[in-house]
Amino acid sequence: MKTSLLLGIHMHQPVDNFEWVIEMGIETCYEPFFEVMSRYPEFKFSVHCSGWLMERIAQLRPSLYEKILTLAHNGSIEFFSAGYYEPILSVIPSRDRLAQIERLNESIKEQFNQTPKGLWLTERVWESALIPDLNRAGIKYTVMDDYHFQCAGFDREGLDGYYMSEEGGEPMGLFPISQKLRYAIPFINVESAIQAIKTYNRQQDSAAIIFDDAEKFGMWPGTYEWVYKKGWLEKFIQAVLADDEIETSHYGEYFTSHHSRGIAYLPNVSYYEMGEWSLRADDALALEALKEEMGLERYEREGVKFLKGGIWKNFFVKYPESNRLHKRMVELSRAYQNGEGDFETPLYKLQTNDSLWHGVFGGLYLPNLRDNSYRYLIECENIRYGKKKALVCDENELDGYPKYKSVSAKLIARFDAAYGAQLVELDIRDKCFNYQNTLTRRKEAYHKRLFEVAGDKAAPIEEGIDTIHHASGSFDDTLRDAIIYDWYLKNSFIDHISDENFNTEAFRHCNFHEYGDFANQPFESSLSKTSIAFSRDGGIFRDKKSNTKLIKSFSFASETIDFRLHLESEATGGFTYVMEHNFHFSDYEHLLINGASLQASGEIEEIQNFEIIDTVLKKKITFRMDKVFRAHYFKLQTLSQSEQGFDLSIQALSIAFVFDFESSLSLEGSLEITRV
Repeated sequence: MKTSLLLGIHMHQPVDNFEWVIEMGIETCYEPFFEVMSRYPEFKFSVHCSGWLMERIAQLRPSLYEKILTLAHNGSIEFFSAGYYEPILSVIPSRDRLAQIERLNESIKEQFNQTPKGLWLTERVWESALIPDLNRAGIKYTVMDDYHFQCAGFDREGLDGYYMSEEGGEPMGLFPISQKLRYAIPFINVESAIQAIKTYNRQQDSAAIIFDDAEKFGMWPGTYEWVYKKGWLEKFIQAVLADDEIETSHYGEYFTSHHSRGIAYLPNVSYYEMGEWSLRADDALALEALKEEMGLERYEREGVKFLKGGIWKNFFVKYPESNRLHKRMVELSRAYQNGEGDFETPLYKLQTNDSLWHGVFGGLYLPNLRDNSYRYLIECENIRYGKKKALVCDENELDGYPKYKSVSAKLIARFDAAYGAQLVELDIRDKCFNYQNTLTRRKEAYHKRLFEVAGDKAAPIEEGIDTIHHASGSFDDTLRDAIIYDWYLKNSFIDHISDENFNTEAFRHCNFHEYGDFANQPFESSLSKTSIAFSRDGGIFRDKKSNTKLIKSFSFASETIDFRLHLESEATGGFTYVMEHNFHFSDYEHLLINGASLQASGEIEEIQNFEIIDTVLKKKITFRMDKVFRAHYFKLQTLSQSEQGFDLSIQALSIAFVFDFESSLSLEGSLEITRV
């Protein structure tokens, strides 16, 4: 019996990722891969490449593009479709998912003379509600992990062909990707990889199914040396072609020439690791403990059907920053109307998935990816509003509280009544940059590794390399000291009630005395033609609760936000009111604070104006107050996991304006953003 090898690769880079990353991908992965494959045109395989990445390959490396074109014309490659800019299809509106798939379909037809029937499911995020739209786009089958099937009660041993599913009577073929092969290719020696493929020979029409990241062939740590310099890929191709028990095939060929294995209805699920990453940290640790208690052998045999992580949309619950980006995208999609300007392209680029989630890859934790998303969000807003001004309210984030948006000639500002009446978006329209693109420091499950005593390392893989999911990094005290958790979201116009002990280090470590309940609680709100007003009947809690009312209001001009604040409390004794701001910048090395270069942290006494000069965007941010205050600031960093280990990245310049008061405080000021 012959085993049909269905081998597919998925190629994608985040839209507008750093040019050097794209070039590194070409040098270490894409070009050497297709160079090897060009020598064996009889080897059939499948390719999905996001539309944006194929554009960049054609521009940056025409020779590589020609290799792909030749392989396609020779019949070696079957192209799979997806959303053109690689969105998670289940989290964008139906109209957009259909348009994105059709845009990539048309591109593949025009360039490679193929009409895709298969679809790469981005991050293997499956919901059966996708089926009607996939049908409308001409898709007949898609791929997902065997884990998806196990979650529905299937045994892994029988997953050696495709199954059929339906939604509302509309059919769809489902191919289960083998986890065993995902973790074997290209990480184990060629002989063992061939044997792993040949284990899928249960019956005459069995298939060994693998469709995974192309980047594991050269771009993942350690793989370039193994795959190309040591010749793994070429030896593998030669071994497959020489083996009489294996034949390479396209998914489409197998789909039309073989019967399905039956019917399957699968839950909303992605690959196993994604389910873990979408959980809150404590839940992810608890799941890991349950797996250890069950034991690896029993878990893989039966526990995988019952012990599951979260669903992909949990990232919107786990990270408010992700939810805000997503709900703003949905708002813009609803607002789209045919008119002047290309609204669709920036909208579809905004829908790129990478900035919305976080796992072993940086994703949401990478400020540049969020910057790219906000760039296209603001482009859409600029087309939407043009020169019109607006002051509007919406409840798009589905938390039961209104958000308020001011649109002026120069700025777009959004406030959130649900959470401290914070300023959560501050868009510079001419630069398409959001100064509120911040990220809160929060607990992640992988932080636990930094505090564990180093134990016995896993035994080295015989004649192979480790996968990215198992790679370990080196830790030091710098990383451990960077683990700080914020108990409130880090945006701007955050209100704290503290005391004389408030200082820069306490601010950085988020362990200052907090006596008020304003920083992370909802405010009542109202909207007039020219301003937004917020109020909260809260308290100061020192020994007992003292009723305290805080009112703050905002009005808007072309490049200015004027604000007023009044605090009245029954409490007596000395307090400090702290107004906190967190601003994100594209480059922290060239910022000036009141004329001096930005340091890691600092304090300025007895001032009424606080000025930040952003020399990259050529903008000056100026706070003017009617009272004297002191300012504390520091560079807020997050510690994230990446394919290289652990990374520290600056997420914001955190600033605290501190005012002393007894039982009441009235304050007026302005935030002005002007051209340098």
